[in-house]
Amino acid sequence: MQTYDYIVVGAGSAGAVVANRLSANPNNTVLLLEAGPASHPWSRVPIGFAKLINNPAANWLYSAEPEPATAGRAIPVPRGKMLGGSSSINGLAFVRGQARDFDTWAQMGNQGWSYEDVLPFFKRMERYEGGGDDTFRGREGPLRVTNPEPTELCAALIAAAEQVGIRHNPDYNGARQDGIAMSQATIANGRRMSTAACYLTPIRKRPNLHIQSNALTLGVTLDGTRCTGVRYRVGGSDYEARAGREMVISAGAVNSPQLLELSGIGQPDRLAGLGIPVRHALPGVGENLRDHYAPRTRWLVGAKGLTYNDKARGLGLVGQALRYGLTGKGMLGMVAAPLRAFVRSRDGLEAPDLLLGWVPMLTEPGAKGPKLSRESGMTCYAHPMRPESKGHIHVVSSDPSRAPAIHFNFLSSPFDGELTVAAIRIARRVMTAPAMGPFGLTETAPGAALTTDDEILDWVRRSAETTYHPVGTCKMGSDPMAVVDAGLRVRGIQGLRVADASIMPTLTSGNTNAPCIMIGEKAADMVLGDAGG
Repeated sequence: MQTYDYIVVGAGSAGAVVANRLSANPNNTVLLLEAGPASHPWSRVPIGFAKLINNPAANWLYSAEPEPATAGRAIPVPRGKMLGGSSSINGLAFVRGQARDFDTWAQMGNQGWSYEDVLPFFKRMERYEGGGDDTFRGREGPLRVTNPEPTELCAALIAAAEQVGIRHNPDYNGARQDGIAMSQATIANGRRMSTAACYLTPIRKRPNLHIQSNALTLGVTLDGTRCTGVRYRVGGSDYEARAGREMVISAGAVNSPQLLELSGIGQPDRLAGLGIPVRHALPGVGENLRDHYAPRTRWLVGAKGLTYNDKARGLGLVGQALRYGLTGKGMLGMVAAPLRAFVRSRDGLEAPDLLLGWVPMLTEPGAKGPKLSRESGMTCYAHPMRPESKGHIHVVSSDPSRAPAIHFNFLSSPFDGELTVAAIRIARRVMTAPAMGPFGLTETAPGAALTTDDEILDWVRRSAETTYHPVGTCKMGSDPMAVVDAGLRVRGIQGLRVADASIMPTLTSGNTNAPCIMIGEKAADMVLGDAGG
């Protein structure tokens, strides 16, 4: 058994940040545990997300339980399983969310989490190379953020959006989110900027930091109501490490509640029914699950040579590989959705409530991940940004190697269904605007014949997937269902915090990777502040 000042479980979007900041003081000894490998060759290549979306070497490959809103489908819930976590396999879009997201958290009683409070951490973490206002953007942080170059198709979509009342906004992470823009991305020089690359690689030689990959965490150890350390497995051997000061769980919205429940922290009846000794009753563990349920509309493009279905066909793929090798650009260096729009479902709203994202290609399901369609086309996903439907994640066994059960309960709030239909209708308006006329678009999904709300929602149930943004299962707050307080301390347990997407009381307006990195920055700051530096 070894003792460290701090133990961090999970080296993902938040955990890598926490480990970096805590170990910056050479007097702090830090153990960072990661269930997956140290790296994967496809991770550093941006298009690698297509290779890792179904790859068990770097992905937990979870699936949600079938439910009516998915027409009985067990939809995939990919989660990163390597250093960098989901930041090492995601679609690379960088979206902070709206100021009102964080102001809402503060209004819910979470002091210190308003937009004014979290903005310094967003600025501290990023090195944004796309201009913008220094009031909002960081220039010297470890995470490089860039803008992709607009293509002919993207430029036409921006013009089409403006024709239907959606204005161009070059910096949706600046003063306001509204509008259509090229997607800011965690890509620089053609390489993925994961938290592994930006926060861990530069500090791997710190003598006070021990990074243990391929370590399955079995549970935290408790002495009464104080967390004393962690048990974990590497290969066939079990180990225990003690935390002299604190332990931080940053295992993500699926694995963090799982680890708490395996440790006897959660709903007593549920745990006792699985033979897990109850150590601390905390009914909110695993509850409040939210995600973006996003149908993908599909469009054939009659004009040739514009989509990656054309550019990568035959020897074109060789050309794309050569272009990437020489310049870091092209298909292999792209963000998953190079163009996005933040829009309002109706007049009178204070801020956008819908997100549209465009992918300049059509893909089909493949055994090893999505593969390019033989047809030329593009995809536009559309969904509400702040859904009200809530689900839950809970263990089904005391065996830590068994996946928990994920129940999203999508569309259980009628409001979410109404907004999803509104988002699809706005997507159709953009795609059929005059600026898109020269490209010869044909809607194939849901198909122009589906026009009523009920018809569209039926298609959504049969085809939609998530945008891989699960949050909320260890939510922050002061109500009876809160799992952590505003300091991210597990309620009723000393020496234990949670810092990842699971602490979000509500879903942020857009992709969740940037907010998770911010949470890691703020969590480390609070830990160090409580320790006196």
